Amino acid sequence: MAVQAILTDIEGTTSSIGFVYDVLFPYARERMKDYVQQHAAELNEQLEAVRLEAQEPEAEPARVAEILVQWMAEDRKATVLKDVQGKIWREGYLSGALQGHVYADAVNALQQWHAMGLQLYVYSSGSIEAQKLIFGYSVAGDLTPLFTGYFDTTSGAKRERESYQRIAEAIDKPVDSILFLSDVVQELDAARAAGMQTCGLAREGGVLGDHQTVASFAEVKI
Repeated sequence: MAVQAILTDIEGTTSSIGFVYDVLFPYARERMKDYVQQHAAELNEQLEAVRLEAQEPEAEPARVAEILVQWMAEDRKATVLKDVQGKIWREGYLSGALQGHVYADAVNALQQWHAMGLQLYVYSSGSIEAQKLIFGYSVAGDLTPLFTGYFDTTSGAKRERESYQRIAEAIDKPVDSILFLSDVVQELDAARAAGMQTCGLAREGGVLGDHQTVASFAEVKI
């Protein structure tokens, strides 16, 4: 079926893995303790979520911050962690300290696809707020007008077929008319198992399983 909507990953796909691990993560980690303590009142819901998940119901904000930093070191895909990280990054973007990295070929292709009338969506393990920030304050300017919607781990884990089924239902397009772009084989496998079309981004070369694999967005066939 002809492609009607494109669902794209961020890290390693539209944006550099290095930007996430070498810029965003250190930025959040260095500011986590101060941010959580200074904003404890407005983060009450998040603090309670961390206490519950860590099974430390009496944890003070400073201890909650330690837990979040530990989860970062473990690369845990906890929704509450992504939420707090996104709030810290928001301050960085608004102050000009951060600027979202997006590959030039991704910018060009997204603009072309949007002009063609295709609906564009994002699916990342980062929070929806973090997704909007990386595209809203990107090196290429505000790219958010290109996107129709965003999905994060509240839709499910990225390596589970059911997550892509939920997203297809939310997009309200035939599942086989949705093209999913990612640099991770297991994510591509899960999307295909749900019925989506797939294309792998291998920017350093190579192939991603038996999926169509390209080195840049310019090579993606619609």
